Amino acid sequence: MSKRLDYNQIAPAGVKALGGVYGYVMQSGLSSALVELVYLRISQINNCAYCLDMHTRDLLKKGVKIEKLALVQAWKEAGNLFDERERAALAWAETVTRVADTNVPDEAYQAARAVFEERELVDLTIAIGLMNAYNRLAISFRNTPQAAEAD
Repeated sequence: MSKRLDYNQIAPAGVKALGGVYGYVMQSGLSSALVELVYLRISQINNCAYCLDMHTRDLLKKGVKIEKLALVQAWKEAGNLFDERERAALAWAETVTRVADTNVPDEAYQAARAVFEERELVDLTIAIGLMNAYNRLAISFRNTPQAAEAD
């Protein structure tokens, strides 16, 4: 797989605008490790190799154990490895990412609201939308994962 084009060079203002949203999310008050777990799960759903590689590396740097990272995809079956906020965030990320299939049902909203305050849920949803946008850029234009560049 080879890179199709470098969107950072072609549309720097657009990429900078996405970076502004990223900056907003990171100062929102949501835990950065929680946001990165959500980013990793969304990237798994979307099969974005570039983002999977990047978010796995970021989570390892934050001290998240490899056992936890290995089970993000199966978080529902991982027992108490994920805390209540992480489980709620991952569930919300899945239903919002798959919106065309799920239509984000009332039960999913109510479950997320049981754990997150209104502002937190809005900020989390902004983060989910942002990662879906980044996944679509990286997949469409074939960004090469750092791990693949090392070979």
